[in-house]
Amino acid sequence: MTESPAIPLPPPKARRRLREAASLTPAQLAARVGVTRETVRAWETGRMTPRGRKRETYAKLLARLAQEAQRTGEAVVWSPPERPTPTAPSKPEREQAREQQEPKAETKTEAETETETETKTEAEAETEAEAEAETGMASEPEPEPGPAPGPAPQSEPPHEPVPSPPALTPAQAFDALYAFCAPALVRQAYLLTGRRELARDAVERAFQLAWERWPEVARDRDPAGWVRAAAYEAALSPWHRFRLRPRRPEPPAADADGRVLLDALLKLPPSRRRTLVLYDGVGLGLPETAAETEATTPAAANRLLSAREAVAARLPELADPAVLHRRLAELASTARLRASEAPTVRTGGERRARFWTRAAIAFTAALIGTTALTLRTAPTQYEPPVPVGEAVRGVPARVAPGPLSDEELSLRDKLRQELQDGPERLVPQTR
Repeated sequence: MTESPAIPLPPPKARRRLREAASLTPAQLAARVGVTRETVRAWETGRMTPRGRKRETYAKLLARLAQEAQRTGEAVVWSPPERPTPTAPSKPEREQAREQQEPKAETKTEAETETETETKTEAEAETEAEAEAETGMASEPEPEPGPAPGPAPQSEPPHEPVPSPPALTPAQAFDALYAFCAPALVRQAYLLTGRRELARDAVERAFQLAWERWPEVARDRDPAGWVRAAAYEAALSPWHRFRLRPRRPEPPAADADGRVLLDALLKLPPSRRRTLVLYDGVGLGLPETAAETEATTPAAANRLLSAREAVAARLPELADPAVLHRRLAELASTARLRASEAPTVRTGGERRARFWTRAAIAFTAALIGTTALTLRTAPTQYEPPVPVGEAVRGVPARVAPGPLSDEELSLRDKLRQELQDGPERLVPQTR
């Protein structure tokens, strides 16, 4: 009898897919075949080819996994070819088999050589795997080996997913951003404007604008910087000069140095004042300050130096940047500034948006009505205008009637006495 042909092995990628389809880890598969986990990884990546009895065991296991995958209705990764039916060998085949069985020593030597080669290859694979683990360049991270499997293949229980924290709603995310940035922004806006009410209004307007464009602000890399830039723009807007000031004047700073420093800040141009507050007050770097003020880095540096010189001219003790930073923080903190609540700002922004939306709708409706009325009452054809009357010159003046003469009187009497129908008809007479 001839030996049955060896079971073919699937490609390396199909080997790994069959193992994953059966929910087996490399350690479990290695325990079934009788090799190490690194050897299984080498077989699945194609760096090694199994030989000898372990090849047969590995091939049978993969064929069984493929049949189970086909039975459960999963996607067919690889199907083992059908094995041919063995037939009785003829006489010449028997003689050839007998000749092949004679040199038993050589066959044994070949089997031992294959076993030694396999052992050596497995040791090389283990050495390569250890080197990859040390250098951190392993192709795929493998899980830790689990407990030894039983005789029947059993899938591992799925790991329970770790519950993720619930996502914040847009309103909650906005409230968190407002609570984090609003108090500091009110103090910074006070240094820019010198007016508490205007500083609060500028910050509220900036956050209302952020709430209107919340999808854009939420995806921004620096939402706090976005709101800060909007608050500074609202605080330094030139239209505030036409705004009616509150009836009650705001109290000045508590100490004299604070009043002098605030007065020196307000006398600076808006661009230099903003650069000084961002760099020495907030603590931004020069490139970030230049980017937020929409200027180049050299221009921002020149503005900063000019602003420091102007402040140092009024207060020489503030020539040191560290002292200036401390005095700006003290001035902003002693102003007793309080920001409104986040829900109030959100509702105010929504109410403002509704008002302007309704105003736009009303204006559009009025414009449409006016246009329709004009089209209804407008003439459909051209009518030339009536020219203005003019005085006719060169006509003699009308003479009034005067007294009648004797002839005119006799003629009038004669005309009145005669018949109006005309003279009588003449009748011919016979002779």
